[in-house]
Amino acid sequence: MSAFRLLLPVLRVALIGSWIILTAGCATIAPRNVLPQASAAQIELEGFHNIRFWGDAPARDIQAIMTAGAPRAEMRSPSGAERQSPLSNLLAISGGAEDGAFGAGLLVGWGDAGTRPVFDLVTGVSSGALIAPFAFLGREYDGQLREIFTKYGRQDVFTYNVPGLLEGSALVDDAPLARLIERYVDDAFMQEIARERIKGRILLIGTTNLDTQRPVMWDMGRIAMSQNPDAKSLFRKILLASATLPGVFPPVRIRVRVGGQSYDELHVDGGVTRQVFMAPSIFSFASHDQKSARPAGKPRLFVIRNGKIDPEWQPVNENVLSITQRSISTLIKNQGIGDLYRIYSVTRRDGIDFNLASIPADFRETSGEPFDQKYMVALFDRGYDLASHNYSWVKAPPGMELVTQAHNAQN
Repeated sequence: MSAFRLLLPVLRVALIGSWIILTAGCATIAPRNVLPQASAAQIELEGFHNIRFWGDAPARDIQAIMTAGAPRAEMRSPSGAERQSPLSNLLAISGGAEDGAFGAGLLVGWGDAGTRPVFDLVTGVSSGALIAPFAFLGREYDGQLREIFTKYGRQDVFTYNVPGLLEGSALVDDAPLARLIERYVDDAFMQEIARERIKGRILLIGTTNLDTQRPVMWDMGRIAMSQNPDAKSLFRKILLASATLPGVFPPVRIRVRVGGQSYDELHVDGGVTRQVFMAPSIFSFASHDQKSARPAGKPRLFVIRNGKIDPEWQPVNENVLSITQRSISTLIKNQGIGDLYRIYSVTRRDGIDFNLASIPADFRETSGEPFDQKYMVALFDRGYDLASHNYSWVKAPPGMELVTQAHNAQN
């Protein structure tokens, strides 16, 4: 996960400024009322209904939450007819910090090529969470998607927070990112998300609950549809939390009430538990018509991995920071590949067409700092160029190509 490239420059700044910590003190953190372990499985939020589920829950539990207890309007088309048609086109967008510019460029170029479908289901995590709502809303929002990943740089995402190194919750202040999210997620944006959810389309964003060590999937359309006055604030918080690299960015508190008592959950980057996700039970929506139980046309899943999948050679300095950063980035890269294997195995089982895009190995631009605007523009342009010229999607994760070819030959 390229987000861990943030760690080294931030730690360098922190070490250089450590004398400030010793002489000036550290930022304080407001006390948190932690949800007791006995209530940790709490999934409902007061004032909302069926807006989230555990990403590692059994398939039957996820499906029950996705289908039960929804507002009746959700199950109707604008004409009032019942609508539970199968999901034909699915999109899953991974994290990647500034590498999210690749996915953004790919989607915009794909739209300009005139071949990008309307997605029935979109999932996003980390920087993919910032892309997903715009991909969900369609080509009309491609201009905003381009703007987010080409117009802004590091100072528009975070500022350094050296005094918070020892006792604070993060090394940087993500207030600029929070303001950026607020700029785009306004009342009109929420209404558009709600309108598409009423049509039966689904937008899921993933976060990680730190106390429970579990992934949480949020149905953003149901949040937007709710009449709760806190809906917009919660929507923004979830996007911020999903993009929150723990220890670098401050975690996001989500308020819950159990037994009349208020507690604070702690949510961070969804990529901590899932680099890219598509819950197995969701595939059952795609592979069968839920109303008639008749097989639907073969669905298609498109996975955008905002990073390079192939191993990358890089000389590593023999010091703690370099070794740690390289080890973590290697660990996260392979975690992401594992997520692709998991998704691919389910698509094979359920007869879903698998399509994968990732940053090509020959992309050699480097970033001078986290969220380097010049780097992101170059990466956006590369993604755009690939997709606008009939991009060739990969049909299997690395190492599985021969298995896929053999399977296709048998059929």
